[in-house]
Amino acid sequence: MAQWSGKWALVSGASAGIGKALAEELARDGTHLVLTARRVDRLEQLAQQLASVHKIETKVFPADLARADAPQKIFEFTQQNGLEIELLVNNAGFGAYGEFYKVDAQRFLDMVQVNCAAVVHLTRLYLPLMIARRHGDILIVSSTAAFQSVPYISTYAATKAFDLLFAEGLAEEVKAHGVGVCALCPGSTESEFGQVAGQTNLAVSKRHRETAEKVAHTGLQALAAGKSTVISGVPNFLGVLGQRLAPRRFVTRVAARLFKPPTAP
Repeated sequence: MAQWSGKWALVSGASAGIGKALAEELARDGTHLVLTARRVDRLEQLAQQLASVHKIETKVFPADLARADAPQKIFEFTQQNGLEIELLVNNAGFGAYGEFYKVDAQRFLDMVQVNCAAVVHLTRLYLPLMIARRHGDILIVSSTAAFQSVPYISTYAATKAFDLLFAEGLAEEVKAHGVGVCALCPGSTESEFGQVAGQTNLAVSKRHRETAEKVAHTGLQALAAGKSTVISGVPNFLGVLGQRLAPRRFVTRVAARLFKPPTAP
């Protein structure tokens, strides 16, 4: 990851899980960091720790990406501080598990805002500057759920499919400008995601679980290598490959059995 050493990276959703692991790996390689998430106490603690241990510069900007104006405020913060963002990490995101008609509607709307709209908005704000200087990179955290419909997390899977296709298409658009874009697709990961989504007791979520550190390393390595997509973990890769070979309706039925809540009919 030496290509980002001494440069600035912006990591959204940096307070926990994969976002925190991405920040830690970048810091070890000497990358200066702008960390953003909702929980300012966690951000400040992480920023102080990384700055002290790795002798890098860190800045914190608390923001809730469920608010439509948050990306613009983040951008203005980096501009006002004269920070040239060489690496944009669109990591912030969350899910919601359960029967669609029982989950609060606002939670789904916030999910689409964070997982999709904020990704597009932040990318649109920083990409022109990267193109103008003919270098820069963007990592978009998607999911293995992006490759098929997943009942009972239908909205989440759809948002991650959006992220995947957005990243792959954009990667092809901007490579001639010297800018790299990669979609990182992790499977089950040791993080707070399941707790936030409400699926902590779901057996399928515990299969082939990887550490956040492993996922972060896989994503950054793939981006540095010029890949437009990477699936973290061999079992996850094989699972996605198998899904592509099977009829879509069959895959959806299998997913429904695996994810079905105990209370669903």
